[in-house]
Amino acid sequence: ILAALTISYTVGKPIKFVSTGEKMQALDVFHPDRMAEMRPFLGGGDMIREVHRDSVTWNDPPMKFEAGTPGIVQQIGLGVALEYMMGIGMANIAAHERVLRDYARDRLTGLNWLNLQGNSPTKGAIFSFTLDGAAHAHDISTILDKRGIAVRAGTHCAMPLMEHLGVTASCRASFGLYNTVEEVDTLVSALELAHDLFSER
Repeated sequence: ILAALTISYTVGKPIKFVSTGEKMQALDVFHPDRMAEMRPFLGGGDMIREVHRDSVTWNDPPMKFEAGTPGIVQQIGLGVALEYMMGIGMANIAAHERVLRDYARDRLTGLNWLNLQGNSPTKGAIFSFTLDGAAHAHDISTILDKRGIAVRAGTHCAMPLMEHLGVTASCRASFGLYNTVEEVDTLVSALELAHDLFSER
């Protein structure tokens, strides 16, 4: 199927898929002639065949793009994470995340001082939000952290979108196969505490 696609390159980010904890990225090149045309952007290891004072000969693809020591730990971690997920079953994981998404949506939309960014019925189990008033996302995330809740706070590598939405910064709670509905309740309780604290200012 991939060979039939008209795209030349894609970039893969396994950490976004399996939460391996190790950052790893991949550039997938679907057409060999593209690999031959590309110049390497990193140097080291076996990516060079010969070096002279005024010239260099690159190794053949894909070696000319493999500068230095490969991400061995990351690759092993990815394999183990994929085996773990396949053992659970992707359909089971998706069903569990839908339960969490629907429960979290019901609980969070019940907080009339909480503003959700995006609420499509088919969205993933990820919720970006702000609180009414002057509370900054980093202040909110600090309070949540004290309650054992990890959220992302800031512009989420999407500053143009945040600007379009008129949002300076937001918190983002992401639920996955490792979460429970009880943890959604814990998030809501911590948000109620944050709201109470910032309402007193």
